[in-house]
Amino acid sequence: MGKGANLRGGVLFPLFVLCLTSGVLVQMGEAIWLTLPSAGTKCVSEEIQNNVVVLSDYVVITDDHSHPIPTISVKVTSPYGNNLHQQENVTHGQFAFTTKEAGNYLACFWLDGHHQGAGDVSVSLEWKTGIAAKDWESVARKEKIEGVELELRKLEGAVEAIHENLLYLKSREAEMRVVSETTNARVAWFSIFSLGICIAVSVIQIWYLQRFFQKKKLI
Repeated sequence: MGKGANLRGGVLFPLFVLCLTSGVLVQMGEAIWLTLPSAGTKCVSEEIQNNVVVLSDYVVITDDHSHPIPTISVKVTSPYGNNLHQQENVTHGQFAFTTKEAGNYLACFWLDGHHQGAGDVSVSLEWKTGIAAKDWESVARKEKIEGVELELRKLEGAVEAIHENLLYLKSREAEMRVVSETTNARVAWFSIFSLGICIAVSVIQIWYLQRFFQKKKLI
């Protein structure tokens, strides 16, 4: 009886942890509220590795129904400045893409010119990446799975996403280590070069002063 309980506990605990992890990943798609200033730009960024699906919906939220809904402009760029999405004079929209570069992806929002000065505007942004952006309903219909099997498939996707993220972090750590070692080597050579210059200048000063005193017959 005790062994059976320990076995069930040993199996259920990792699944519980994976469920929590999967829940966190799925909840990455919760809406973000942005308050756009009357003049200026508000941006949201996220560091994403390559070959990751990104899906986002945005909509202008207003409590004043007596006036037309203000329109905004949206621009999404990759880490290297490539334009992935751009819209003007809209109150809502969406964008989706698969990352081809690793780094910070930037989404910027601002009020259109004829609405500037009218006050702050709220925008609801739902940003999903990786497993959170996957359409599990379509997967369930296509593969005819449901219930526990579907949840296990989600957990499998969560584990794969975590594994890929760990590999990405490992590669970034290796890159940073190379950069650090290169910087340390350059600093060491610069220090040696600076010390050499100081020694050379000191020798030249001593030689000059010695000759000066000899000409003046002080030594």
